[in-house]
Amino acid sequence: MGELVLTTFDWVPEPPRGFVRDLRVRWAMEEAGLPYRVATTPFEPRDAGHLARQPFGQVPWLTDGDRVLFESGAILLHLGELSDVLLPSDPAGRGDAIQWVFAALNSVEAASLPWSLFRFADDDADTPGRRHLDAFLAQRLDHMERALGDRDWLAGRFSVADILMADVLRLVERFGGLDERPACRAYVARATVRPAFRKALADQLAGFAAADARRAGGA
Repeated sequence: MGELVLTTFDWVPEPPRGFVRDLRVRWAMEEAGLPYRVATTPFEPRDAGHLARQPFGQVPWLTDGDRVLFESGAILLHLGELSDVLLPSDPAGRGDAIQWVFAALNSVEAASLPWSLFRFADDDADTPGRRHLDAFLAQRLDHMERALGDRDWLAGRFSVADILMADVLRLVERFGGLDERPACRAYVARATVRPAFRKALADQLAGFAAADARRAGGA
């Protein structure tokens, strides 16, 4: 393992703060006790150097020695290779965690993200497309409610799968989307009370607050 360097935006507007996806990576490294440092890239403009590391102009990316990885799911699986705190070493547990990683990203976030974008934009228009998104998310959340049942964590014990799924679900919770789903709400609460999550969130917010101060000082 080389030096772990997490790169995120130097600043973002208020609405997405606390939900920028570098949080997932910070959280994982805090859970595993992996040493890392944070670097930043400008929110605007997103230049050729940024695109060379993250071809969609997003964050985060992780540098591990001479390797650069983008996409939060891929980064978390890489970190799981470095610590069995994050990814079980036994084949059955590992397989369970990995399938839930993909479920969080492909089955739940695929429904929650477009729904959330309307909420961020305060767009409450009643349109056929909007009703379709509402129904799509509701269906996926109903499946999650049943899947969680009375289990604490998705793969038997806490893993990167829970970091991803809890982060996906807490964005839905922000806009009241879990109000009628007690198992999902309890799951998010269990995950977000963990010290590693609380530190990761505080560090992300502190970084953006410091950027606000710098921008105000340079105004």
